Amino acid sequence: MSHQTPLGTSVPPANCLDLWKEKNDQLVRQAKVAQDSHPPQRRQQLAQDALEGLRGLLHCLQGLPAAVPVLPLELTVICNFITLRASLAQGFSEDQAQDIQRGLERVLETQEQPGPRLEHGLMGLWNSILHASSTLLELLPVLHHLAGLQVALWLSTDCLGDLTLLLQTLNGSQSGASEDLLMLLKTWSPPTKESDAPLTLQDARGLRDVLLTAAAFRQGLQELITGSLQRALSSLHEAASGLCSRPVLVQVYTALGTCLRKMGNPQRALLYLVAALKGGSNWGPPLLEASRLYRQLGNTVAELESLELLVEALSVTPSSEVPPLLIEVELLLPRPDPASPLHCGTQSQVKHLLASRCLQKGRAEDAAEHYLDLLALLLDGSEPKKFSPPPCPPGPCMPEVFLEAAAALIQAGRAQDALTVCEELLSRTSFLLPKMPWLWEDARKGTKESPHCPPWVSATYLLQGQAWVQLGAQKEAISEFSRCLELLFQATPKDKEQGNQDASFHLLQTLRRLNRRDEATALWRRLEAQTKLPQENATWSLPLYLETCLSWIHPPDRETLLGEFQTSLPEPCDL
Repeated sequence: MSHQTPLGTSVPPANCLDLWKEKNDQLVRQAKVAQDSHPPQRRQQLAQDALEGLRGLLHCLQGLPAAVPVLPLELTVICNFITLRASLAQGFSEDQAQDIQRGLERVLETQEQPGPRLEHGLMGLWNSILHASSTLLELLPVLHHLAGLQVALWLSTDCLGDLTLLLQTLNGSQSGASEDLLMLLKTWSPPTKESDAPLTLQDARGLRDVLLTAAAFRQGLQELITGSLQRALSSLHEAASGLCSRPVLVQVYTALGTCLRKMGNPQRALLYLVAALKGGSNWGPPLLEASRLYRQLGNTVAELESLELLVEALSVTPSSEVPPLLIEVELLLPRPDPASPLHCGTQSQVKHLLASRCLQKGRAEDAAEHYLDLLALLLDGSEPKKFSPPPCPPGPCMPEVFLEAAAALIQAGRAQDALTVCEELLSRTSFLLPKMPWLWEDARKGTKESPHCPPWVSATYLLQGQAWVQLGAQKEAISEFSRCLELLFQATPKDKEQGNQDASFHLLQTLRRLNRRDEATALWRRLEAQTKLPQENATWSLPLYLETCLSWIHPPDRETLLGEFQTSLPEPCDL
């Protein structure tokens, strides 16, 4: 490392090249020893020492004028440095792109052609080098290796346009050649390096196989999300047949299960999900997909059991396998987004999904317990305050979860606990409620705009009223129902007046029983007008807590109720 290049020549002496090559080989062997070292701290230290050694060797080589005899070693050191650095960081960064760029510029310096620089980007540099007739054959193996790392970097950052162009160039394709990424990767055949070439952490052919598996998996996931199921099935099968670690294979099998379920083949889907559950410790995604499959099959027992197992799985930190010091498929995969079948969400999201499914399926006691567990989980501050069952759009906010919990408790015959939950909700949201009584009077007279309260506030009073009914306290029940009606009539924005028909008719019946004739008459007139209009909102659904409330009552026959109410109205006076 301390030898200097003699003055008057740009090529280091042979003994310097031998020393540098031996240093590279030693560092590669050290990194491979680090892979199997224990404990993890020693492994990390050995790998970090090897990385720093490669950095120093590269700094030494690039401190000299670029020379063709040295370039195979210099580019090999760059490949080893990028591989080890990306592996330790578990991902690529802009630094690796700069390392590749510097290596390509050094090649161009030896060809006595300035070539395009930054204004044409990295693809411009690659075109200049790979299309140059003067490029020496001895550089091709290491250039293909470096190109493989460039493909990995672009794949991980979704730069698919440049990636496709580079593979076409590596394959010697002309314009108009295939743009099928998987076909281009299969066609690419990196040249074999010489037996006495410097050692590498990962050869170009092994890297090509990793790239093919990662590209197939990424493509299959995207096709699955966009609904191209037949193409997704083909891409995912390609990924499953490639170089997959156990954690990646679990993900691939889960995606295949999702794809086959959506294609209407639940039995084959189940086989892949079972294989996924046997293949590793990350049980979250396959368990969630299994619950969806059982739900589609109508097997409620198995669906809920899958969700219960998923809640348990998410409460345990999975044991992670030590990744090898190589470019692996995991480094090239995107993080699962909410639309991905591999996104299983947080423990609170799954707990809510389990609780709500129990409530929907009439398992009130189980639902009540799950909701109480969920509230405890949310209120300890360790979980987000807004969540949705994966992978749906934004779902219930905290107040709605409280209301679902109260509805489940009432359904389970635990009215006192339901009252406690409602009181806790109102105490936490009291700042949202109108404080000054005269606001209501102004609203009645129409002198000011009605104060707005979120719809769940009136629903809270509705549930409290129902809880008091269950406890046999009629006076308290009427008081809570009245407060609910007050909010509905005086604080609901004009554009929100129309809701579900069953709820409206039940409200009319309730107002009639409470002898609130003016409000009942106003609602009757609106319902009369709505029955004469085409029903454009037939598919509109209520929140789960209101659906549960409506399940407790038997809505009256609409036409009968409207007719009875009309006959009870006083005849208009002739003046």
